Amino acid sequence: MSCAGPERIIILLLLLFGLPATVVQAAVEPLFEGDTVLEVELAGPLDELIANKKRRTELPFVLTANDAQLSVNLRVRGKSRLRVCDFPPLRINFANADTQDTIFSGQGKLKLVTHCKKSDEAEKNTLEEFAAYKIFNLISDMSYRVRLLRVAYTDTDEPGKGKLLQRYGFLIESESQLAARTGGKPVRVDGLLRRSLDENQAAVVFVFQYLIGNTDWSLVTGDDEEICCHNGDLFKIGSSTHYVPYDFDLAGLVNARYAYPHPSLRIRKVTQRLYRGLCLSPELLRNALRTVSAQRDNILAVLWGTPGLLPEDIEAKVAYLTQFFIKAEDEEGLLRSFGRRCL
Repeated sequence: MSCAGPERIIILLLLLFGLPATVVQAAVEPLFEGDTVLEVELAGPLDELIANKKRRTELPFVLTANDAQLSVNLRVRGKSRLRVCDFPPLRINFANADTQDTIFSGQGKLKLVTHCKKSDEAEKNTLEEFAAYKIFNLISDMSYRVRLLRVAYTDTDEPGKGKLLQRYGFLIESESQLAARTGGKPVRVDGLLRRSLDENQAAVVFVFQYLIGNTDWSLVTGDDEEICCHNGDLFKIGSSTHYVPYDFDLAGLVNARYAYPHPSLRIRKVTQRLYRGLCLSPELLRNALRTVSAQRDNILAVLWGTPGLLPEDIEAKVAYLTQFFIKAEDEEGLLRSFGRRCL
């Protein structure tokens, strides 16, 4: 007879001693290990938060999920999205909340990616960016995990209106959690020393960014930024530095209405793929190509398994990614094209 796994033993002990169901759920489904859509309500001075988005002031909200009510603080965040979005991305601060025995146990400050605008198309873009994060999770453990939410927003300054809207959004794992999970240490530097870069991780990142058609990233400090790197964080593991990307809303896979490539790249639209990585050895890039290609079925399954996307939208995105996999079958040809564009 096989032994029960440790998670099952924990659940049985919790039930035996009559502990609350929220404790059982926390043992079964930590925030970034579950795949179900988490139903959440955020109630607070929503209009005030958005109207004064340039001030980035934290305002008190109540977050309700799984029958738990938590007092949290919200503020607006973001850079480029702050300029183009009617509904900006947010940051949830759990510092004032008693998160013990809830699915948010141990959380501090988390980024919430929102729907940017109130249109169905904007919500679709949110789901497609969520899928991009999940795809990179398949390729590398050095990646930010995400959790899909269905968020009901309520403005308490207008009590007669009730719930204003309900939209998909997703939370992104914090930098400290990624570091603890991988044994890494966050690094803050003005510029990245190439000799310290973990080239195996870098090669996988370069191929992934090419796969999803993302050019809005670099291994140098971006405009109006003080530290390296643009749309990526650095983590030290031993003597090696790992680059972990984030923000994929300008990728071709998402193809948001507001997304345009930088003029210096000399491409007309974000759906055009362009290699922006370093000139690594062909062997490293070949291995990265094979790593990504080996996940083809799982990568396409991420799109089919993303709630809220219509079949026709999924088919279009599957076709876009399939273009890459067809090109990747000619490894030498694709590697030569990388070599012509590498930095």
